[in-house]
Amino acid sequence: MEKTVAIVLGGGKGTRLYPLTKERAKPAVPFGGKYRLVDIPISNCINSDLKKIYILTQFNTASLHNHISNTYIFDVFTRGFVEILAAEQTFESTSWYEGTADAVRKNLSHFRGQNADYYVILSGDQLYRMDIEDMINNHKKSGAEVTIASTPVTRKDAEGLGIVRCDKTGKAISFLEKPASDVDISDLKFDQVLVKGMENVDPNKEFMASMGIYVFNAKTMEELLDNDLVDFGKDILPKAIKDRHINVYPFTGFWEDIGTIKAFFESNLDIASLTPKFNFYDENRPIYTHRRHLPATKMNFCTVSQSLAAEGSIITNASIVNTVIGIRTIIESGANLDSVYCMGATYYETESQKIENGKKGLPNLGIGRGSMIKKAIIDVNARIGDGCRIGVDHKERKDGEYDNYWIVDSIIVISKNGIIPAGTNI
Repeated sequence: MEKTVAIVLGGGKGTRLYPLTKERAKPAVPFGGKYRLVDIPISNCINSDLKKIYILTQFNTASLHNHISNTYIFDVFTRGFVEILAAEQTFESTSWYEGTADAVRKNLSHFRGQNADYYVILSGDQLYRMDIEDMINNHKKSGAEVTIASTPVTRKDAEGLGIVRCDKTGKAISFLEKPASDVDISDLKFDQVLVKGMENVDPNKEFMASMGIYVFNAKTMEELLDNDLVDFGKDILPKAIKDRHINVYPFTGFWEDIGTIKAFFESNLDIASLTPKFNFYDENRPIYTHRRHLPATKMNFCTVSQSLAAEGSIITNASIVNTVIGIRTIIESGANLDSVYCMGATYYETESQKIENGKKGLPNLGIGRGSMIKKAIIDVNARIGDGCRIGVDHKERKDGEYDNYWIVDSIIVISKNGIIPAGTNI
């Protein structure tokens, strides 16, 4: 692993996660009450003893820089790093990243300095737990030039993914990006011998989909990027499969692309369910994040069911159901939350600040007295006034931007630093 470099693709503008990406890069979006999306791939790398990690991004990087610099600080004996490479102008190029492959190509000069034998390409917006070291060992053993981590999917799910056709040994034969529902892809079904003996095998999942996670031989990657092609899934891999030795690495564990508001919302709420699909309580392979030294959450006279509350919150006389409460969340008496992801706050307000809020007619940080909220995402440092009704009444929900909130996939999103005045009905 000492000769392997990890490259996490931070994505572009993050339009599918807007407005959560309005003021931050997609990898910096808060997740699970206390984490950031980027913590998932970085933790998978660290747990696999892979500690040379680059994050490629180009939009709204300040929040991401702050999180990385305050969280991933390796000691001098580790000889590892987590470094952000934002898009930059050079004498060779003045353009933005135009795709996944283009982003890697424009940073090759940085990667070459590590004298790596292998590169691992990871996505910054997926939820999974993988032993990347095992994938690299599989790559070496197979003699492949490129290995594509792949997971079995149904025909319906195949529409939004890149499908790899492979033989029973795992060698890739062809690659088809996001086949439409009316296209016959029966010839792309994989031999079930590939997943024999593995856990969570579903015979209804007959197609092998790329997870956007790749292992490249260093020399091979440089050769495949010696052109103007901009994307791995759409351009590089379909062409390379014709004359390169490319294998698939079957993965049958939980894996979820959380790049849309709907998937992001559902993945967060699932964490708080009785039997979550993703287990954050694995001590052997933990998910790391910023250590904040906050006190435990305080709950006074509350009814709480299938919910999570991160540290530092104070919840009083409230009903909380199917909800994730982020750090430093203040929920006042009589509030009712059902199917809500509340991201929390970056600071506590003092009593003098609350008095000033009252003078200005401004709600305090958090959820006000008697407010009822259902099926919503409340971003960081939002202010919900007393007696608000958000998503509770049966109103027609048209997706779009409104005065002080958004509706996306029928989910109400209160933006970062958003203000919802007392008595508001959404």
